[in-house]
Amino acid sequence: MPSGHPARPYATPASWLHALRSWIRSAPGTYLWLTALFVTTVIVHQMSPAFEEEFLRRQSTNIHELSQNPVRTLITSAFWIDGGTWLPYAVLYTVFHAPAERRLGTPRWLTVAATAHVLATLVSESVLAWAIRHGHAPLSAAHTLDIGVSYALAGVVAVLTSYVPRPWRPVYLFAVLVIYTVPLITNPTFTDIGHLTAALTGLGCYPLTRRGT
Repeated sequence: MPSGHPARPYATPASWLHALRSWIRSAPGTYLWLTALFVTTVIVHQMSPAFEEEFLRRQSTNIHELSQNPVRTLITSAFWIDGGTWLPYAVLYTVFHAPAERRLGTPRWLTVAATAHVLATLVSESVLAWAIRHGHAPLSAAHTLDIGVSYALAGVVAVLTSYVPRPWRPVYLFAVLVIYTVPLITNPTFTDIGHLTAALTGLGCYPLTRRGT
């Protein structure tokens, strides 16, 4: 017998497209950044291997480039990835960056991402400079390739802790700390130091998640 309730309409391609557009509009910074990464990835794939390595090294936040033009380097390094495919970033940005931007709003989301990116870069490169100075790393490490968006992502992943429902918040926090601490304990690199620094920066951005701030 009829239940008396109106039947729910089946999802149509048009409704899915509308939902997708609404989602993208709710996180404009995330998808503009993701679009820029797509474009730069296509550009990189058109380069010869030798030119690609040299070009990306000039965009890198290594010690040499930071000493020459720190502001330009910190900005440009966040718009290039080291080869590979773009698709994993589309997933990661949708799962982490987009929800963070929706919750925080674009200005505060960008503040978290940029702060994590900058602080993690400066801390990790300072540690590497110390290692070079004391003979723990070769001089060539000052020109190492260090580009990408993983520091900003780590900061955003961590700041989302504040939005996880309380029964699951300690579990999420524990997972974040494990993911970014274990590599530093087992086989540490300067990028592992940067990732942990970025995650701690994201956790330190807790005040930005409070309403009215």
